[in-house]
Amino acid sequence: MAQAASHSSPSAPQPHPVRRAELPLSCPLPSMAVWNEHPRVYLPIAEEGGHSKCPYCGTEYVLVD
Repeated sequence: MAQAASHSSPSAPQPHPVRRAELPLSCPLPSMAVWNEHPRVYLPIAEEGGHSKCPYCGTEYVLVD
């Protein structure tokens, strides 16, 4: 499975781009350094019209393809 670009924090000010090849989407992403920020939650980004927001940290994700 492809990984998203490396990020240092899940709660970034701009939405994280996500590709369909990276689904299912979870927050925090496996590439995020703060693995213990909050429990892993899976976000239904495709079912939500290509935008999703983490209920724990507020990180926004956008589907780019």
